[in-house]
Amino acid sequence: MKIALPDTDGRLSDYFLSGRPIAAATLGRNPARVVYSAAHVVADPFTANDPSGRATVDWAKTMEFRRYLAGLGLGIAEAMDTAQRGMGLDWPGALELIRRTREELPDALVANGCGTDHLDPAAATSLDDVRKAYLEQAEAIQKLGGRIILMASRALVRAAKGPEDYVRIYSDVLAACDEPVILHWLGDMFDPQLAGYWGTVDFDPAMQTALAVIEENMAKVDGIKISLLDKEKEIVMRRRLPAGVKMYTGDDFNYPELVEGDGEGFSHALLGIFDPLAPAAAYAVERLGEGDRAGFRATLDPTVPLARLIFRAPTRYYKTGVVFLAWLNGFQDHFVMLNGAQAMRPLPYFVEIFRLADQCGLLRDPECAVERMKRLLTLYGA
Repeated sequence: MKIALPDTDGRLSDYFLSGRPIAAATLGRNPARVVYSAAHVVADPFTANDPSGRATVDWAKTMEFRRYLAGLGLGIAEAMDTAQRGMGLDWPGALELIRRTREELPDALVANGCGTDHLDPAAATSLDDVRKAYLEQAEAIQKLGGRIILMASRALVRAAKGPEDYVRIYSDVLAACDEPVILHWLGDMFDPQLAGYWGTVDFDPAMQTALAVIEENMAKVDGIKISLLDKEKEIVMRRRLPAGVKMYTGDDFNYPELVEGDGEGFSHALLGIFDPLAPAAAYAVERLGEGDRAGFRATLDPTVPLARLIFRAPTRYYKTGVVFLAWLNGFQDHFVMLNGAQAMRPLPYFVEIFRLADQCGLLRDPECAVERMKRLLTLYGA
């Protein structure tokens, strides 16, 4: 099968598809690693709302994709930044998403983003404002019976005077949580407004503050996800975690090595890239559970160039690549995103995603993908 693809000057040349879709696998109830896929949402393309206005979600297609993830045995990290949280999806929309997923998949492994995004950071004049915002979301999620991922807060960056304020706020919020939560350290490459989180721009003192939060609230912390795109920093912190506290990698560049681990430990996974890589993630971790480390790496290592492309700087626009692949793979009927985010990457980015996804077996129906890629090229005049 072939398709004519343009280069950066618009010259067309034939590309011959070579990949074979990844073999199907379903994770059991006790996989070798806990694996969460941070899932995207499907926009309603027929809404009359402007892209800059309130998001309108296609709930049927959004839930259909979550059933697909759960069917692979993957956990779902709900209403996180992959779902355009705070970048198209507001708190009321996020809570509706959490409610629907809870009702649709009551037995699935789901953890839900709890933040302060309904509070304008500029309006956060005190720590009490931030505390109230966190507690409001925590209460709403827990009323639905949902588990919590405690997301980083833009408002806390503005209101905190130093590391001790982070410890105070997190301790207060964790005290109100019914079950152990996953903390989330999101780097400023994903959200520039989070620069200086934990009260400093330097990693070592920031890590010390995060560890202090964990150590002072051990009974309320399941683990921490760090998304800094720096494997050495993750490994350093992983080795410092108290016994029983999990490291969830959020490193969409180095996940095979981090999830496989070394002689001193390993990371579990909570990754946006495991939305488009869901079948590879399920198959690879299933192989790892069988003791086949070589098979695990042989499945995931070839996906790294694709992941690095999708998450290239400006990293916060990675959602565009994620949704593009969902469209190519037939999970939705259009390539329209909340907040008009489908326009945040150039055509050569999409062309290269198509090539790399084919080469690592992530086009589940190559004929469908080719037909849709041709449609996109026509739109661009190629």
